[in-house]
Amino acid sequence: MKETILEMERYAKTNNIPIIEVESIKFIMKYIKLNNVKSVLEIGSAIGYSAILMANASPDVEITTIEKDEKRYREAVKNINKCGLDKRVDVVYNDALEVNLAGHSYDLIFIDAAKGQYIKYFDKFCHYLNKGGVIITDNLNFHGLVNKKNTVKSKNLRGIIDKIEKYIEYLKNNKEYITKFYDIGDGLSVSIKRNNEKE
Repeated sequence: MKETILEMERYAKTNNIPIIEVESIKFIMKYIKLNNVKSVLEIGSAIGYSAILMANASPDVEITTIEKDEKRYREAVKNINKCGLDKRVDVVYNDALEVNLAGHSYDLIFIDAAKGQYIKYFDKFCHYLNKGGVIITDNLNFHGLVNKKNTVKSKNLRGIIDKIEKYIEYLKNNKEYITKFYDIGDGLSVSIKRNNEKE
């Protein structure tokens, strides 16, 4: 499996596919172990890199991961099968905002897809959180550009940064959740529902 993970890292670099930073995935894997997480929903599979590593964190964890890009979806399925994790990692080919997960609930929801949709993802998927569960979001520093919008020349890039800054404000002002921000990797947030800690 180690060789497959190294291959995926090389593939991502060559094809300019964003995958989670090492410090960030280590943080999430540790969280899964320490909190006995059994079920994970990931928004944004890319090539399956983070799903494979999260599955590696515990033999008991099952993961549903959603990817809307067909090429990346196929690559994710191939990599997950190669690692022998197809029984524990289910890859869904769809736009996350159109997926119906009725009847399912999760201990951990990991948001790592289109930055401009973060608020919509949070609003939709927070209803699938188990008691004591958390929502973790990646890329909140966005390569160190968040809060440095004025230095960015690209209008598109400024638009993305603007949406990430709005999402950070949304989390800070969301009275239903307590959110902690971590300067790990490309910036992570961990949101837990108030009065929803494990009893």
